[in-house]
Amino acid sequence: MATPKSRQRDGYPGRALALILVVTVGLVALMFGTGTKTPRLGIDLAGGTSVTLTAKSDDKAAINKSNMDIATGIIQKRVNGMGVSEAEVQTQGDSNIIVNIPNGGDKQAAIEQIGTTAKLYFRPVVALAPTGVDPSSLNTGSPSPSGSASPSASASGASASPSGKASTAPSASASKAGRAVSDALKADPSTSAKPSATASGSASAAPSGGATPSAPTSMSPEQLTAALTQGTVPADVQQQFAALDCSKPEQRKDYQTDPKKNAVGCSYDKEQGVWYKFALGPVAVNGADVSKASALFDTQRAGGWQVDLSFNDNGSKAFASTTGTLATQASPANQFAIVLDGKVVSHPYVSQSITGGSATISGSFSQEDAKGLANVLSYGALPLTFDMSDVTTVSPQLGGDQLQAGLIAGAIGLVLVVVYSLVYYRGLGLVSIAGLLVSAILTYAIMCLLGRSIGFALNLPAVCGAIVAIGITADSFIVYFERIRDEVRDGAPLRPAVQRAWPRARRTILVSDFVSFLCAAVLYVVSVGKVQGFAFTLGLTTLLDIVVIFLFTKPMITLLARRKFFANGHPWSGLDPKRLGARPPIRGSRRRPSANAPKEA
Repeated sequence: MATPKSRQRDGYPGRALALILVVTVGLVALMFGTGTKTPRLGIDLAGGTSVTLTAKSDDKAAINKSNMDIATGIIQKRVNGMGVSEAEVQTQGDSNIIVNIPNGGDKQAAIEQIGTTAKLYFRPVVALAPTGVDPSSLNTGSPSPSGSASPSASASGASASPSGKASTAPSASASKAGRAVSDALKADPSTSAKPSATASGSASAAPSGGATPSAPTSMSPEQLTAALTQGTVPADVQQQFAALDCSKPEQRKDYQTDPKKNAVGCSYDKEQGVWYKFALGPVAVNGADVSKASALFDTQRAGGWQVDLSFNDNGSKAFASTTGTLATQASPANQFAIVLDGKVVSHPYVSQSITGGSATISGSFSQEDAKGLANVLSYGALPLTFDMSDVTTVSPQLGGDQLQAGLIAGAIGLVLVVVYSLVYYRGLGLVSIAGLLVSAILTYAIMCLLGRSIGFALNLPAVCGAIVAIGITADSFIVYFERIRDEVRDGAPLRPAVQRAWPRARRTILVSDFVSFLCAAVLYVVSVGKVQGFAFTLGLTTLLDIVVIFLFTKPMITLLARRKFFANGHPWSGLDPKRLGARPPIRGSRRRPSANAPKEA
């Protein structure tokens, strides 16, 4: 039984073993509790899609490293904002950006957003009309603003609609879709009155005489456009607006040639299944002036999902001025269009001037719609425009073969280390095997949890880093074991040998691991793409090696040194003095006697 002095000298090894046991069990329990039982795989292992974007600009000098780096960061945030994990975004050459999207998640939506890389604009709506549709089939409503904009009520993101709003103004409860239904399609255009602006700036539309005639049996496209175009189309885009048919894919392109001029655009109404064309005024607010946008659920008023956005100083002034003007207009001139890559992604109406630099866009948004709009507002503005020059699909079968080959290589390396440990170190080899097992459990659990928390993806280079870590961990065991065996060769009993060997072994292990970690850190910083996976795994396993050697290996050896099997130098312990060639200390030599050696009389 160990004495209090020997316990103090040994450093209470039971506490260290209990600590690493609690940490290991806790990580494994968290892994199973969150349902994250397997690591996330990168595109080279799980398969996915690789998209190549090529920068274009009229000013060749604009395609430079600074703008490419800014675009790379924005695209990375945009893809991550779509909920696609483990996407890799990196520059290639002077004008290309490579985006790798693993399988899983809404990959198609992410690819579509990657392609919409033009600048983001806020433009006032002048007129709108449906295109490419049989007029007689549209008898349930008119194009409706996708939500309403109002000042943010508090920092929590709740919105407050202005008081005094007309009952016929678009609202979250106006219909199943949460949008007002105009009478423009129900009334004969010859008898319907123009909508008038109320005191609050909201629009109301009703036929003259207070009655609502039944829908006409047929309307010509010209009549339908006249009925739904609540405003005067600017002269410079009248012909373009009249000829635009957004139902034809070849006509759905970017018409935003000059931010200072009027333009046209297209938008798709998912509820009606109809494309609408817009006549838009000059850019009122640049998307680059949006500092933050987020999708939140209105818990205070149960108003559903909404989008909170804030502007910088320039954007705040421009937005306040624009909304103040729009609030005095009749529908649809009280709406502003959020235009990305020439497409109108949303066109909320305004009922009052919005000041203070923040606003809320509310309406009948689904969670996906709200997050998509917030993502566009947050990451829409890019310094360059890009063409999607190549889209390549990577087969998961190829990745599976690579993963299998990597696992086989790792298994072979692990078996060789185990065999070597048992043959050369015998009983001590069991300690190294147990240490490798603890390190493997910790590494696997942390990789699984990091995949869920920070989106870490295990790619093939990362697997290589984990295989290299087997050698690093085994090397730490060997350093400590050899120090102990050196002390035994010098004639020291096992327990003092364990304590004397530890300071020198610890110093060697820390220096070795520091060099490995430094190399991993430098490689991670200066490299890109998949090489970073190797560096990350190497750095992680190096840190875990220190944890295992301090909290498992050293305490375990200290406890085993108290057992007769090891303390007496059993031939199968790996610490047999005769097998190690130990000789008793020679009297008068400078060799330090063991602590338990009898004192001279």
